[in-house]
Amino acid sequence: MTLAAKVRTHKISRNATLSASGYNMVGAESPAIEAMTDFLRINAVHVESSASIVEANARMISRGVRMLMVSSADDRVDGLITARDILGEKPLQVAQMRGCKRSELLVADLMTPVASVDTLYLNEVMNARVIDILDALKQLGRQHILVEDLDPASGLPRVRGLFSATHIGRLLGVPVLGFELASTFAEIEAALAN
Repeated sequence: MTLAAKVRTHKISRNATLSASGYNMVGAESPAIEAMTDFLRINAVHVESSASIVEANARMISRGVRMLMVSSADDRVDGLITARDILGEKPLQVAQMRGCKRSELLVADLMTPVASVDTLYLNEVMNARVIDILDALKQLGRQHILVEDLDPASGLPRVRGLFSATHIGRLLGVPVLGFELASTFAEIEAALAN
């Protein structure tokens, strides 16, 4: 491999130390965009509505996420499904009502359809703070909120990214676990107060 003339490799310095974490820590007043998962930089994790909930759960685990975009074969967004949708009470209720096994349910049976999905517009996010996003999530009672903009090539709307309460908590240095939204927001708010 040949490196460009302006770039050369060197041996690491003997007295080099690790960078201290927290240098670029996100806070309540930080620009919201700093806490957004940007799908221009990171691939959105998605699943088709015809997949089983077992497959969807396995994909969440393998990719380390708690929400999947539900898309059709032509990449159109059909909705979203969360770990809470799959692992909560809803699958048991639906399976019981239909007289089938939980494992026989499909993503389409449990997902939040696109008509019920709330989004933020990117141009508004550009002027928001992290605390504004947390307030929006708390008001909606949701762990995630999508960010939408227009594709410059086609002029059509596209899902540009998302905000996750768990991700914001990690950025703030708060371990956020479980499904309980009230405690999730309480932990994040306590971290912001410090």
